[in-house]
Amino acid sequence: MGTFPPGAHRWSMDFYYPNRTNDFWYMMGLIFYGDPRALCMPDSKEFDLPRIKQLLTERGIALNDTGYRIRRLKGNASDKFLEIVEPVHLRELLAKLPDCHTLATTGEKAAGVIAELTSTPAPKMGECVESADGLTIWRMPSTSRAYPLALAKKAEYYGKMFRQAGILK
Repeated sequence: MGTFPPGAHRWSMDFYYPNRTNDFWYMMGLIFYGDPRALCMPDSKEFDLPRIKQLLTERGIALNDTGYRIRRLKGNASDKFLEIVEPVHLRELLAKLPDCHTLATTGEKAAGVIAELTSTPAPKMGECVESADGLTIWRMPSTSRAYPLALAKKAEYYGKMFRQAGILK
């Protein structure tokens, strides 16, 4: 669960993490296929949305924003200038996903939103907490390139979470 996508002018597809300069899909390609470009179209800078959706479906991974309604205070994608006007309706969302046992937040702001909604402390980066109802909640590093962490290191953090969640062996 992230915060909210950048403005549509930065999108390369109509789906989560649409910005080509965000490391999310490159990281997922590295984790699940050993190749950061595995979820890109061959000989293109575009993401391969059908392959992305296939990966998510096969692995049982759902994506959602932590903000239901937001306000951008500046014309950029920075969480520093993002106001969550109304957070995600988390309990309603989880009711539609009865097998969901793990949430991962991408970045500090998303972690704070979910911590507030679940009455848990925000975990430290790369760590998790348990909610009163048994949900495991991880705080992962931001996949924004503005976050100063190498792609391989981001993949290590996410790979650990996916292994503990039973998604990756």
